[in-house]
Amino acid sequence: MTLAVEQPRNVDVPPPILMKRWTVQEYHKLIELGIFAHDERFELLEGWIVAKVSKNPPHESSVHLTNRACQRRLPSEWDTRIQAPITLEDSEPEPDVAIVRGDARTYACRHPSPSDIAIVIEVADSSLLDDRRRKMRLYALAGIAEFWIINISASQIEVHSDPTGPSGAPAYRKQVVWKIDQSVPLVVDGQQLSPIPVKDLLP
Repeated sequence: MTLAVEQPRNVDVPPPILMKRWTVQEYHKLIELGIFAHDERFELLEGWIVAKVSKNPPHESSVHLTNRACQRRLPSEWDTRIQAPITLEDSEPEPDVAIVRGDARTYACRHPSPSDIAIVIEVADSSLLDDRRRKMRLYALAGIAEFWIINISASQIEVHSDPTGPSGAPAYRKQVVWKIDQSVPLVVDGQQLSPIPVKDLLP
């Protein structure tokens, strides 16, 4: 006779978590309850709570170079935010740099919404595919005027503009690629500012 032996249970394995899509309001409630108090590596994308990609030194260097280059050129009524949330209809991504209307106190009680944002910028190395797909779709759906991808491995900047807004397949209708020996035009709310040399944004 063969006896069925129950395998010992691994007490270190957490119980399964039921997956669901969260609204922005529910996500805010989780934050208020301290669910992410000891771990800020998540963002809300299309209703899903998604782990953010780990950052390496070249990525962080490019983020700070980009922020500094933009800050120097912006008029006083505009500001930049680094890896801070923006609130969209069903998402709360944290772009590497966002150019927003107002100053730090403008967003003391809320995050910027699409009407506050001129440009969102993502620095891409290992995240390039996700930035070109999911992030681009989110920003185009929200109608954000420009989306830049700083492509570290290719030493170039991809500038996406003319968003479709809400549609069956949200996208940007125009794309221009700027190489390392060129400069990227900086246009904020229709105002042409000093262009930024691509090399100034790369580590």
